[in-house]
Amino acid sequence: MKKRPIDVVVLSDVHLGTYGCHAKELLQYLASIKPKTLILNGDIIDIWQFRKSYFPKSHLKVIKKLLDFSAKGTKVYYITGNHDEMLRKFADTTMGNFSIVNKVVLELDGKKAWFFHGDVFDSSVHSAKWIAKLGGLGYDYLILLNRFINWILVKMGREPYSLSKKIKSGVKQAVKFISDFETTAADIAIENNYDYVVCGHIHEPAITIKENKKGSVTYLNSGDWIENLTALEYHHNNWTLYRYDKQTAVNEPEETETANPIDVKLVATLIFSNN
Repeated sequence: MKKRPIDVVVLSDVHLGTYGCHAKELLQYLASIKPKTLILNGDIIDIWQFRKSYFPKSHLKVIKKLLDFSAKGTKVYYITGNHDEMLRKFADTTMGNFSIVNKVVLELDGKKAWFFHGDVFDSSVHSAKWIAKLGGLGYDYLILLNRFINWILVKMGREPYSLSKKIKSGVKQAVKFISDFETTAADIAIENNYDYVVCGHIHEPAITIKENKKGSVTYLNSGDWIENLTALEYHHNNWTLYRYDKQTAVNEPEETETANPIDVKLVATLIFSNN
């Protein structure tokens, strides 16, 4: 199987351990690429909603695949997010090619790129964490309901429908939050003379130029693997936004999917064992 060589790949908001996570599709994407650097930009494992009763084999295989990249020479940065904030106590820990960090700055062809998750801009996460966690749980069940509705729609020969996207696009406050998030990230990046600012957190994939009176910056967001199924790719001095397409995806060998209970220690071992 020929894999695409890529200089930098950015993934975020995978939310392993939740019903909404598209782990099988992510595995297909990971099987098709050979990155020099892999940025895991937060919320890869959803520790907020972690359940012993739900961690399917495909979710474990994603963790193993990510660690395999590290073992085979890919530099992997795991940037902590709000749903995996428990890992922040391990920040600045490096094991071989695998590093856990809160943010990272890389030089890409002479330009500076600033990578961080973005929850630092979300006041709801910091001022009322229990509300944010409750909202995350509600979002997970909304996605589960949406999958059932889309299954019915497909059977009827109709196009799938995104409940959460409809809600977000129809609520002015949500639209304003996304706009404010992008503007804040861009303003800080411009102030610090970064050429690129790369975030996750808001599940809105984007590549756009942001300007203010002091200059301009390229704002990028890697989206998520709940609804958008997107990643950022940097290669030959160019950023592109990858969107998963089941028609062209590379399939990995199928295994029987189970949802057997799993020991939390096993997942922790997989995360922190590099070999």
